[in-house]
Amino acid sequence: MATDNKPLTKRSVVSSFIFKYDNGKPLVALFRRSDKVNTYQHHLAPISGSIDKEDATPLAAAWRELHEETTLTPSSLALLRQGKPFFFADLSAGREWTVHPFAFLLLAGEDAIHTDWEHEGWGWHDPLEVEDSDQFGGVPRLAESLRRVWVERDLGGDAGGVLAAGLERLRGDYQSGARELAGDALRILRDVIAKLDTRGTSEAWWARVRFAAWHVWKNGRESMGAAIMSVLLSALRSIEDTLKEHGIRPDSEVSTACKDTVLEALGRQIAAREKASSRLVSQALAAYLEANFSSRLASQEPISILTLSESSTISHSLRHLVVESGFSLDLRVLESRPLFEGVSLAGSFADDLVSARASLQGQGGAERTRKVSITLYSDAAAVLASRGVDVVLIGADRIASTGAVSNKTGSLPAILSARHVTGGRGAPAKVIVLGESDKVAPPGSPEEHVVEENDPAQLVRAWNADYNSSRVRKGAQVIAKLLKERETRTETETENPEEGGPDSSDGVEVAVRNIFFEWCPGELIDIYMTEFGQWTAKDIAAHSEHLGAEQERLFSDL
Repeated sequence: MATDNKPLTKRSVVSSFIFKYDNGKPLVALFRRSDKVNTYQHHLAPISGSIDKEDATPLAAAWRELHEETTLTPSSLALLRQGKPFFFADLSAGREWTVHPFAFLLLAGEDAIHTDWEHEGWGWHDPLEVEDSDQFGGVPRLAESLRRVWVERDLGGDAGGVLAAGLERLRGDYQSGARELAGDALRILRDVIAKLDTRGTSEAWWARVRFAAWHVWKNGRESMGAAIMSVLLSALRSIEDTLKEHGIRPDSEVSTACKDTVLEALGRQIAAREKASSRLVSQALAAYLEANFSSRLASQEPISILTLSESSTISHSLRHLVVESGFSLDLRVLESRPLFEGVSLAGSFADDLVSARASLQGQGGAERTRKVSITLYSDAAAVLASRGVDVVLIGADRIASTGAVSNKTGSLPAILSARHVTGGRGAPAKVIVLGESDKVAPPGSPEEHVVEENDPAQLVRAWNADYNSSRVRKGAQVIAKLLKERETRTETETENPEEGGPDSSDGVEVAVRNIFFEWCPGELIDIYMTEFGQWTAKDIAAHSEHLGAEQERLFSDL
């Protein structure tokens, strides 16, 4: 037993809950700790363990512990959710624990679970019946850890179901940009609140609302988390104001009228997002280019712009330059593999201009739609595409407090090419980031940001296309075979470590990495165009500090 004179040992740990569905009913696996472990012998627990200094992140530690204690791997488990970390002191164990909870979905059958010496048994439990009590026999704060990933416990079945479906929708959306995903996140929060029971105190209701918002931020598309978090913070501030306007005290119940006002306000915020922000960013870019390239407007010499990927903000801004400002445009677009978003941008922009020209001709205003040239380049031709451009225009999925920008992979080569290849008229190309202020993240290093790595099949399928040479297709088949053997070998070694798996690779390891986003350093960016006009790195830092303070205020006590 620890004493007042003996400081507690601080330990950061991961707690990983494994779930499965039995005829639609969720069940969670709990493992009984053996008498060979140092703490909490014979108690029920998730798969847990310390975060080692070699672990890059808590999630990396969770995967390591899962493999060590159950032999499960990413081929048999899928990350379902992460929970908000919390800490507590246990004087009986002489520990101060910081707990990082995670939830995983079992993809394989339960016979794939092989426990090690740390456990003497395990079984499935209804997550709603897990409790922190001596009778249940769990480790300290077991239910507290579980509720942080299984939010249905606090939100209730209806609201929890809406949240779960919304998170799945966000996770699977690889077509929408950060702005659209943030709007969808706001709709999810609204729909959760619509189903959320108001019985009980407003303090408890408000905590559940903030908890739901935290999960939408962290468990949807965290790579787009800056935009999602920013719009959710704005929504939460609006809800706070509504509670005050209705005179709702912490110990009173949220009235139906108050809840209706909250939902109406969120509806207005959703509608305003869909209209206002892109228009304001477009106007800010147009004002800058009109001031700095006024001679191009007079002479109708095209302004050359290089861009990539697909962004609704960029698309709206390009349309504004041609239709509203009257610029002639030499637009160069990188195709943006593997999903070819650049092709989509170029095609939709061209189609939009044709429609706009037809509309203006009907109104006698066709002279405002100037000549537009659209040229698509392969990603590998970024240097050629950047030759002689006036502006490199990129979107932003996230802007760090330092001014660094996370955007579609290929952004950095495009910027570096333009920086080191002569710009239009011998002047260096301007690098402009288009993005609403909600793309700015709270203070923190860009390296802390989630790296989104996607299915290698998105790359491999292009290699197998019929138009490729037989050598390319054969190469793709060899790589696919080695990848499959590697996966099979890992699974076999996991289930039967002494056997190993079939191996024709002779020690050759093959991997295919499909990383969607990369960081562009702030010193390479000239201007950030937001709905508030032109921003500098100093403006970005100030806004980031404000967001960090709001994030701490609204989420720290959960």
